[in-house]
Amino acid sequence: MADEDLFGAERHAMVERQIRARGIDDPALLDALREVPRHCFVEEKLRHLAYRDRPLPIGEGQTISQPYIVALMIDAADIRPDDRVLEVGAGSGYATAILARLAREVVAIERHEALANETRDRLVSLQIANVDLRCGDGSLGVPDRAPFDVIIVSASGPDVPPSLIDQLAPGGRLIMPVGSQQWSQSLILLVKAADGAIHREELCGVQFVPLVGAEGHRP
Repeated sequence: MADEDLFGAERHAMVERQIRARGIDDPALLDALREVPRHCFVEEKLRHLAYRDRPLPIGEGQTISQPYIVALMIDAADIRPDDRVLEVGAGSGYATAILARLAREVVAIERHEALANETRDRLVSLQIANVDLRCGDGSLGVPDRAPFDVIIVSASGPDVPPSLIDQLAPGGRLIMPVGSQQWSQSLILLVKAADGAIHREELCGVQFVPLVGAEGHRP
């Protein structure tokens, strides 16, 4: 079996066993997970592990999240085809590529310049054209592109940065891991009502790398 055929079979098995079996059944999200080649977002020496039920290192002390956690966060955000999404902590771009298939536009920000450059090239090679990828302090968001219908933060902060709440549109949803301990946090869903009121819900326990920045953890 050719490599791509092998990875295709592994990718479909990942969706069935790790995602659908855990209760995520949104057809558009499942299709995106079947289409995005996760093995292209990890180092070549780790590609044989790309579809395992685990996070993997991607350099600069960062990780590509466990597939189920990526799916859980995106599913909880309830992304609609006309939404504008801000992704904080683009990393290797795996979640970025999935979001790009679900939303009208994705603005992604990554703190590490080397990762941002690699991810930009990767998205171009996959012909993903509806992503604006920035390098900078994700805890401050991207105010010149706000407001956003959805904000997904793939790094943990001591709390949700006020700048991100400000950049969330009325009716918008924000997903972020929050916690004072570096490797033990709660995944939080914030919904901004039309009057600006914030509704907060805790989804589950998670472990993420820290969100470093002016409104996150200090370097």
